[in-house]
Amino acid sequence: MINIENYIEGFSARFKQKESQPWAVVHELEGIIRDLLAVLDENYVIKNDIAIHKTAVIESNVILKAPLIIGKNCFIGANSYLRNGVILSDQVKIGTGCEIKSSIVFDKTSIAHFNFIGDSIIGCEVNFEAGSITANHYNERKDKEIYVLYDAKLVNTEVHKFGSLVGDHSKIGANAVLSPGTILNKGSVVKRLELVEQVTSDTP
Repeated sequence: MINIENYIEGFSARFKQKESQPWAVVHELEGIIRDLLAVLDENYVIKNDIAIHKTAVIESNVILKAPLIIGKNCFIGANSYLRNGVILSDQVKIGTGCEIKSSIVFDKTSIAHFNFIGDSIIGCEVNFEAGSITANHYNERKDKEIYVLYDAKLVNTEVHKFGSLVGDHSKIGANAVLSPGTILNKGSVVKRLELVEQVTSDTP
């Protein structure tokens, strides 16, 4: 099965889960965050299951919904919306008007303005240009279960919501869409306006 460590260096050291499949981690994320809240140090301000590092900068009209951890030197632009279990690691930049839902975003990743990151795990030093999206649900299909393509084989996640696993140092171009269940290796490049659809509608 998928070893997240092959995509995101240091993942295993931070998240020692018995079930390490990316879609399982995403669906367990609220519980994972609440466990982590109990061991954060005094550099975090913690209130109502929301932890914000004292060095983080949060602009006006940002909506934060618990549980949530915002790490060291993070920046969150105005009018952004973080909900349903989010972890921003250190030095993450979230641009104006983004929505981040049930996701982990690792160190030094930049998500430009007007992006949606849903039910996803995003590696270190990844760059999402403006308007790019990790789609997390097949609205158009009768069969809502999400499959991923891994090692040339289809894997049924048995979940109806899962976005993407994006490896370290990847670049996602403006207005690109990663279809549900997208798995990107380290250093992947997605062109502007590109649709990544690793599992077509008739594949399963």
